[in-house]
Amino acid sequence: MQALLTLAPPVAHVRLDGQFTYEAHRAFKEATTPALEDAAISQIEIDFALVSYLDSAALGMLLLLNERAGSKTVRLVNAKGTVRSVLEIANFGKIFEIEYTG
Repeated sequence: MQALLTLAPPVAHVRLDGQFTYEAHRAFKEATTPALEDAAISQIEIDFALVSYLDSAALGMLLLLNERAGSKTVRLVNAKGTVRSVLEIANFGKIFEIEYTG
């Protein structure tokens, strides 16, 4: 999986591409850490448009990101298909602001 960070204060946009699994933890952390450390960022948007699969490790990474974000808002956007189903089954709508497509 690839994770591309774009900083456009006050929003940090992280575009994920591929399967979001345990193997992606390094790429995910490298993409999100600068957003967490930037005081000008108040919202971190994780874009799932190009993600075809995520597993329980990915859910854990999202929860950890949310915890580390503190007062910053974490939004999950463009989830569809299987990814959307997994997020819904995990009740992530109670933890994150989620914008679905498709």
